[in-house]
Amino acid sequence: MTTTSPKQKKKKKAFFRRRSRKVCEFCVDKNLPIDYKNVDMMNKYITERGKIKPRRMSGCCAKHQRKLTVQIKRAREMALIPYTKD
Repeated sequence: MTTTSPKQKKKKKAFFRRRSRKVCEFCVDKNLPIDYKNVDMMNKYITERGKIKPRRMSGCCAKHQRKLTVQIKRAREMALIPYTKD
């Protein structure tokens, strides 16, 4: 009688590479204003669906993310930025 060992499954260790944290663009350059009239800059912080990007995606600190959100909403009201993009 021969004894066979049960098949051993090898567990693969999950390897997640941590990305370095994005640095807030507005904290680095203190002279860069957050202004609703600067539509090109505002479009960087809006998704293709027209939603405001969250902090973890935009890389802004909490203080500047709040200011950015207010300015994007102002630009939408002034019809500089569409509410939704087609």
